[in-house]
Amino acid sequence: MSTDYQRAREALGARLRELRFSCPDGRLTGRQLAGALGWPGSKVSKLENGRQNATPEDLKAWAHATGQPDVYPELASRLAGFESHIRSWRRALAGGFAPVQVDLSLEIERTRDLWMWEESVVAGMLQTAEYARCVLTRYSQLLATGSDIDAALRSRMKRQEWLHQPCRRLHVLMWEAALRSLICPPSVLAAQLDRLTSLVGMDTVDLGIIPFDAPMKIVPANAFWVLDARLVVAEDWHAEIWLDDHENVTLYNKVWHTLNESAVYGTDAQNVINNARRSLNSV
Repeated sequence: MSTDYQRAREALGARLRELRFSCPDGRLTGRQLAGALGWPGSKVSKLENGRQNATPEDLKAWAHATGQPDVYPELASRLAGFESHIRSWRRALAGGFAPVQVDLSLEIERTRDLWMWEESVVAGMLQTAEYARCVLTRYSQLLATGSDIDAALRSRMKRQEWLHQPCRRLHVLMWEAALRSLICPPSVLAAQLDRLTSLVGMDTVDLGIIPFDAPMKIVPANAFWVLDARLVVAEDWHAEIWLDDHENVTLYNKVWHTLNESAVYGTDAQNVINNARRSLNSV
């Protein structure tokens, strides 16, 4: 969890504590407030100390229970301000995969240069339809989301039209593990690797591969995208993180370029891909 996010959550908690202390009818204890709301006693403490995410419903109930309903819009604004950066998969996918795909596509459409790092899966902008279907299905099974995989797949494939627009450039780095992870049947992975080979040398794509035996200056972890040096989108198991502050965007740019020092391109990249392709013959 990012430091900025945690600070914002703690600041919201401090504001909630202040409201509990300043009730018009007198200060409430945490136990009294929890009882009035029908919550476990620990929930009040966790919210006030920034150890649990509040929901809009939690904030509205808190404002009413402390006799200050007019303060709810302020609390909701605070929550929206920091949740816009940490997008819980559980909440974001409540309406299915497709809306999430659309949101990201809108950001990419206004982007001229896109830097991507993937450590264990082929980058989405380069995926074949069948490979993408396998990836989306695996996530759907893990996160118990809706069944709109077809709609999400169409959105992901349409996003790749960006690669053929003038003045666009995709700078993508992948660890060799992404070429070998059997997240899909071997035949699907083979077709995906064939597609990657065909993209080496494409005018709008710089495809770098980091071989397993390449010396590394940092740990090859945490997939992320940098859009025009203005926005970072990083993925974790619990959430998608959107960062637009200069300090974090600069950090992720530095990470990408540090990883890039270990990458190979052109014929050398094709050789790594082809070796992974040949290894499928024994699977």
